[in-house]
Amino acid sequence: MYRLDTARGSFAVKELNLLDRRRPYRAEDVFRFERAAFAAGIPMPEPISVDRGTVVHRWVEGARVPEAAVPAAYAYEIGEILARLHALDVVWGGGPDEEPVARDWAELAERARATGQPWAGELTSQVGTFLAIADFVAACERPGPVVLTHRDVQPWNLLARDGRPVLLDWELSGLLDLSGELGSTALSLAKGPGFDDIEPVVFRSLLNGYVAGGGVLPPPGPSWFAYMIGGWLGHTRWNLLRCLAGTEAGSGPELALSHEAVRNGVRGLPDMVGRLPQLEALLR
Repeated sequence: MYRLDTARGSFAVKELNLLDRRRPYRAEDVFRFERAAFAAGIPMPEPISVDRGTVVHRWVEGARVPEAAVPAAYAYEIGEILARLHALDVVWGGGPDEEPVARDWAELAERARATGQPWAGELTSQVGTFLAIADFVAACERPGPVVLTHRDVQPWNLLARDGRPVLLDWELSGLLDLSGELGSTALSLAKGPGFDDIEPVVFRSLLNGYVAGGGVLPPPGPSWFAYMIGGWLGHTRWNLLRCLAGTEAGSGPELALSHEAVRNGVRGLPDMVGRLPQLEALLR
């Protein structure tokens, strides 16, 4: 991403990774959704233009949001923003765009061992766990409703401007089961990098904001966390394949970052799934 300063103002120009995306990028559909959200007053950079590989937004100044529990008032406002976003009347073709759940973890572990990957032993010891995680993601019942939404409200996609949220990076927008969107967002904003410091007050504050904004909460259950687990599973596998290739790609993360992502997934996913009863308790 680049900052472009002109006589007409400052703009954020973002080049998209189109070489090895995990799913196709619906550039025009996302841009239309962004325009509707901006017109409705959602706090976000103004979308200016889009083509196949580049998106342009008006530059917004703000403070980065650290990967730690946000203030409860900030989470509450995010909940309100999501309720307003889900109420927009924007046409979006097709159904929820979730990845197929892969089950080739034993084969990938063997390839990792044969090519001397530094995390091969850890992955091999967790193959059974990863297959069980894949089964959980594939079989978990989603109660609905399905909403058109951002799908990636995480600390790294947010700014704080005068202490209030600004929502960035809409490229993953699409249809998603509501419980998955709320669970992923509330959990991400209520904790740090691990799962030992979850702040239940922050988690509930986001849900309270969603209700205050006119939203209706879906029933509690494991589906609140299935989307986040499935996304992390797919992200780990995508980075694993980049590591097995062993060369720097023309776009996307550097190879060292892919290795770090694989290690984080191999260690963190079993931990998260083991804590599902604790996470579901946040919904009560």
